[in-house]
Amino acid sequence: MKHICFDLDGTLIDSKVTILKSTVETLRALNIEASLPEDKFITMIGMNFIDIFDEFNIDVPDFNKFISIYKSLYFNFIDDSIPFSGAAEVLKHFNERGIKTSLLTTKAQDQADKIIDHFGLRKNLSYVMGRRNGVAHKPSAEPLLIICDELGIQPSETLMVGDTELDIICGKNAGALSCGVSYGYRTEKNLKEYKPDFLINDISELKNLLSNDE
Repeated sequence: MKHICFDLDGTLIDSKVTILKSTVETLRALNIEASLPEDKFITMIGMNFIDIFDEFNIDVPDFNKFISIYKSLYFNFIDDSIPFSGAAEVLKHFNERGIKTSLLTTKAQDQADKIIDHFGLRKNLSYVMGRRNGVAHKPSAEPLLIICDELGIQPSETLMVGDTELDIICGKNAGALSCGVSYGYRTEKNLKEYKPDFLINDISELKNLLSNDE
């Protein structure tokens, strides 16, 4: 294995409170009355907001305005987010062993960059890929294939690590291996339905999982 690509929310960073608060405050700023049961909302993190709002029957007339306000409010609640225990150490571990690490998130590129810098994770990431105009997002293989191309690494030499079905399907679509993490925003049962190549309960397990490849 020459390259490990990580999801952000629910994989490297526990950001559920930040995401929930930002969503609630954005809807409030738009004078949209909505009920967002926390338990159900958390299980949908990673999905497109349009799909989430459809699920909750929330009408957002100007979605672009929602996103603009959401991004402006997000960092008001950034201290409610925290890297998962062992996340920074795992990135450093693989970086020191010459295994490339990257980030692939559905967050906008500028937002992803700010979050990574805020938590000091960039020094051990070779590439950060957020949502970009004209590029399909997970579960499409396109963003992962772009990362592999930029790093000069074949998808077959890549492991996609994430906490949702979007990450697993993205990896499979790209021809990479996939690893689900059960400590994020989907249950182990949910993840097994998508048949990841590996499934871990703690991010630190990756070090032993891939030790034979070093």
